[in-house]
Amino acid sequence: MRVAQLVSQRRFQLTDESQQDPGPGEVQARVLFVGACGSDLHNFSEGSVGDMPAQYPMVLGHEPSGQIVKTGPGVTGWSPGDKVLLEPAVYCYHCEFCLSGHHNVCRNLRFLSQPGDPGFFRDYVNLPAYNVFPLPDNLSLEEGTLFEPLAIILHSMKFASILLGDSVAVFGVGPIGLLTVAAAKQAGAGRIYAVDPVAARRDLALALGADAAIDPGSSEPRQAVLSETKGRGVDVSIDCVTRGTSLNDCLHVTRNAGRVVVTGIPSEAVVTLDYHVMRRKELGFFNVRRSNHESDAAIQLLREKPELFRPMLTHTFPMERIQPGFELLEAYADGVGKLLVAL
Repeated sequence: MRVAQLVSQRRFQLTDESQQDPGPGEVQARVLFVGACGSDLHNFSEGSVGDMPAQYPMVLGHEPSGQIVKTGPGVTGWSPGDKVLLEPAVYCYHCEFCLSGHHNVCRNLRFLSQPGDPGFFRDYVNLPAYNVFPLPDNLSLEEGTLFEPLAIILHSMKFASILLGDSVAVFGVGPIGLLTVAAAKQAGAGRIYAVDPVAARRDLALALGADAAIDPGSSEPRQAVLSETKGRGVDVSIDCVTRGTSLNDCLHVTRNAGRVVVTGIPSEAVVTLDYHVMRRKELGFFNVRRSNHESDAAIQLLREKPELFRPMLTHTFPMERIQPGFELLEAYADGVGKLLVAL
């Protein structure tokens, strides 16, 4: 099978590898589409995700859809040809955290696309059968790739605790930020401010439900949001980019006793916070670690409202052109929203 390996910083290489049959309790899927995630871009551009360095060669990609090819011993309910969504996180289900319902921080978590656990930029993958979901009939395989990042956003909404009419500021409206804007609007948010330096992404944010788009290159975000809210600040701020001053911008634009949610992953191993701003306001400060039991809800939301999320799927590159695809994504060029790799 073909495999796209990241062999060094900013360099993919296609190789050929064998694929074993699925084992007991597993299915084998032909991977057909994979969304490119911000963490994939971190590994490509920076050679790390936060404090976790890349280990070359490695296989990225963890937003996949595909088709069942084979089933292993003991598997029922799936047949070759079934169109499916593939969950990349494999949990142990018996550690302290799994047993208490916190699967996303499983002590023995395997997340396919991290060092040592190849991701989905490859033709075939074997997965536990419980990591597979049926693709709803009204969704394309391309649209289905959004279920994994959307599940993360639905997890973040639990921390955001948006009440009807709450004002929300979203910093960074790449794919995660765009999904956050859409989910916040569905949760009943009132006025949503989207902050991003890329004009095409600001336009996408407005299309997905934002009420105001702020260019940090021409308008200081803190002043803009505080001016619009008459100095009060927003009820909730969500950092989906964690770049430059965005973390501290969130602290400054959130009202007293408001909530700050960090969904993005900082490039730096250690970040600096305006702690006393947070302390004086008694802000709730939350970070998001993937998703936790939100996959079914994400698939249901995609099934009910595909037209809401469809506009963010802007570019598709075949796996043979994964290198220029990631270069385009790194440059935020050509109005790219969500980039898909077609296998």
